[in-house]
Amino acid sequence: QVQLVESGGGLVQAGGSLRLSCAASGRTFSSGAMGWFRQAPGKEREFVGAISWSGGRTYYVDSVKGRFTISRDNAKNTVYLRMNSLKPEDTAVYYCAARAYGSSPSVQQYDYWGQGTQVTVSS
Repeated sequence: QVQLVESGGGLVQAGGSLRLSCAASGRTFSSGAMGWFRQAPGKEREFVGAISWSGGRTYYVDSVKGRFTISRDNAKNTVYLRMNSLKPEDTAVYYCAARAYGSSPSVQQYDYWGQGTQVTVSS
């Protein structure tokens, strides 16, 4: 089993920044990936980005490219989501998720999920 705990959410004004953390414990993967997703009220959960554990390759949805950065600290089993130039439409509950092999933008492809952390961007 893998346990994921997100932290770092909060309320920020448009144009501001936040950094989310996702600490993993339990079983860890050397070849898998960690993904970040978000879910706004009344909307489906959507892919934000992902990072592979082995090579650190990152993937982003177009709407956050250039504003969000995913990084990892393998020694701490922690993945970060740095969010800059935040917009009101970034308001959502943000989740991290883990999968054992490869990376994927699909919610269904991830086996483990954190509890989520709320990000609210005011205009």
